[in-house]
Amino acid sequence: MAIVEKMVNIPSENLQDVFGAFDNYIKIIEKNLGVTVIERGNEVKIIGDEYSADKAKRVINELVSLSAKGSPITEQNVNYCLSLVYEDNEHVINEIDKDLICFTIQGKPIKPKTLGQKNYVDLIREKMIVFGMGPAGTGKTYLAMACAITAFKNNDVNRIILTRPAIEAGEKLGFLPGDLQSKIDPYLRPLYDALYQIMGPDSYQKNSEKGLIEVAPLAYMRGRTLDNAFIILDEAQNTTPAQMKMFLTRIGFGSKVIITGDLTQKDLPAGQTSGLDVALKVLEGIDDIGFSYMTSKDVVRHPLVQKIVNAYEKYENAQNKRKYPDKFHKPST
Repeated sequence: MAIVEKMVNIPSENLQDVFGAFDNYIKIIEKNLGVTVIERGNEVKIIGDEYSADKAKRVINELVSLSAKGSPITEQNVNYCLSLVYEDNEHVINEIDKDLICFTIQGKPIKPKTLGQKNYVDLIREKMIVFGMGPAGTGKTYLAMACAITAFKNNDVNRIILTRPAIEAGEKLGFLPGDLQSKIDPYLRPLYDALYQIMGPDSYQKNSEKGLIEVAPLAYMRGRTLDNAFIILDEAQNTTPAQMKMFLTRIGFGSKVIITGDLTQKDLPAGQTSGLDVALKVLEGIDDIGFSYMTSKDVVRHPLVQKIVNAYEKYENAQNKRKYPDKFHKPST
């Protein structure tokens, strides 16, 4: 295949952002697309075959546009942009980056970073009940929390209610000293962490004392009707079918509900059916209920997390093929 040269002009104020520390981002592009990138002042030359050089040019232009808007560029941005151009996806990272949900207490913008996250946020805005499924690091809870706080500040809802089942993940807390709340708090800590980061501890404390923000175990929802509230059920894969039904029938008028879970990380006793598995089958096709399925491509934590998720997916798929060979066998035609 013929080798071509493509030129990209990068303004000097964006050059460092696009190249990254020690040219790390450009090295990622070179390695993944098999091209050579040479910097000559503001001009960048891309050398490679026509197909790869075109894709490298598109990735670099996307990063330039991000930098020009003042958005920080991360390794996740680079890798995700590469995955989009690999698939010839018409969606570009700049389109996703336009969607601002809110700001953290430090002024950091909270935005979806992948197409899967963008679809998830759009569903939250459109539907009354949304199921958000995906592996660790896809932002299921954090984005839902950002949407909840935004709705609360805009007076779209009167309360925020955050809950999760108090299921032990292999560690027994029942014999630890302290009252019931001190034993429950470790299960709810991820929810507190997100609240503090987005809203700030002082604002959370003030609204919590007024009863406007509530963080509680799922068992505390029994017998209540929740009107005009933004309700998030986290770690829903650890609910029983009875708990999930109980929770879904608490929903009142003017409420919005987000249910998040990772179907690959269940901490239920062996043989116990997950309430999330049942709900996904029972509620499919009902109007005003949305289902968002994110994958390892939507992981926005450290790049190593995405590799870990992928590795486990491959391992579990291989195990399932050995355990249920008939399920994966394709009959000859």
